[in-house]
Amino acid sequence: MQGYLDEQFVQLEDLQDDANPNFVEEIVTLFYTDSARLIHNIEQALESRPLDFIRLDDYMHQFKGSSSSIGAKKVKNECTQFREHCSARMQKGTLHCLHDSLHMVLKPFNKGGELVTDFNLRCVRTFQQVKQEHTILRRKLETYFQLARQAGLAN
Repeated sequence: MQGYLDEQFVQLEDLQDDANPNFVEEIVTLFYTDSARLIHNIEQALESRPLDFIRLDDYMHQFKGSSSSIGAKKVKNECTQFREHCSARMQKGTLHCLHDSLHMVLKPFNKGGELVTDFNLRCVRTFQQVKQEHTILRRKLETYFQLARQAGLAN
């Protein structure tokens, strides 16, 4: 799983022993339970208008921290990208509120009649990438743990 996991995952594996042979799998299961909640919260926040970039950043900060704790390198990197979009939006603050108002006349609206801004689109696209990396890693880890269980039974 080169490129998907970093040294933190190896450190988790080092903590696993005969007394707790499923330690890493249990930690990863907790990660996926928590991340499902965060994904749901982020999806809801992305549907609300106007977008609350502070709240989105807070959720993604939690997601990034959880990803880091298991060594989910690619997921963590995508979370960082998402947070950078939120940070850029928050730094623009009032200027972007004026910009968004001005563009209500000039920019296209989506099917729901709401203004689609570049920041909104970047956040949605980056979040889709976060979810994609999250799903890919989940499949890879499920295979890894299945093989580890089979190897354990063989010993």
